[in-house]
Amino acid sequence: MKFGSVDHPEEIDFTLPKDHTDTLKTLQKNPSGHTQVFVGCAKWNKADLKGFYPRGTKDELEYYSRQFNSIELNATFYRIFPPEQFEKWHDKTPADFKFFPKLNQEVSHWKRLNDDVAPVVDNYLYSAVNLKEKLGCVFLQMHNNFAPKDFDRVINFVEGWPKEIPLAVEFRHTDWYNDKAIAEDLYQLLEANNVSNIIVDSAGRRDIMHMRLTNSRAFVRYVGANHASDYTRLDDWVERLKYWKDNGLEHINFFVHQNIEKESPLLSAYFIKKLNAELGTDLKIPNEDTDGQQKLL
Repeated sequence: MKFGSVDHPEEIDFTLPKDHTDTLKTLQKNPSGHTQVFVGCAKWNKADLKGFYPRGTKDELEYYSRQFNSIELNATFYRIFPPEQFEKWHDKTPADFKFFPKLNQEVSHWKRLNDDVAPVVDNYLYSAVNLKEKLGCVFLQMHNNFAPKDFDRVINFVEGWPKEIPLAVEFRHTDWYNDKAIAEDLYQLLEANNVSNIIVDSAGRRDIMHMRLTNSRAFVRYVGANHASDYTRLDDWVERLKYWKDNGLEHINFFVHQNIEKESPLLSAYFIKKLNAELGTDLKIPNEDTDGQQKLL
């Protein structure tokens, strides 16, 4: 994942910004007292996660899904898979595993939420719902140059989204979050429609660290810099998530990316171990005590 990559991460101030003033209010509206936690990588293919799979692994997803409890499914951005493929993914993963698929690029980057996007969305969901109870939260990632001048498209899309399928959205144009009037309108739209506001933590884009939750789901896409600071940044996230959990957060969806993806499982294992210690979760630590695999630092 090259988005927000920098040549000198040691020069970046990675301090997590303070929460938006309305985040706590949002969390405390309907606290359930229970938090579901899903942590994973963006991909499961062996070519990216070098050193993660034991020699002789024949089915990468089957192995991956027994190490992690979720996957951020980026493959669906590039291709709308047929229903049968989603059924196969469903059937070969454990009962508690969940997929978090990205909406196809025709929706976000080609049609850019135009009025004629509905048939594409319908076709996508017709296939994706075959994940059944393992469908976590679909997410929409807009292009860097998709700006607030097209806010009306966002309104139509969000209000027309089927409410029974959880949705999270990610905007990358700086004005969505740094023009105060636009940002507040966006937050109110997402909150009114129970849509999650994705937080992207990336070295080169600190301008979009809005820290505004719009429902009880924290959907975080964490991008490491292949630098020692990656671990201390994760420590800070554990602290913030614990605070949110203590104040009513119901869903943690945290996905670890790296510019060199092979290190993602190591970071994820470190993060999961910290979550278990601080939040009282009992998530499996990937590849713990597995001979010949990458080891947790």
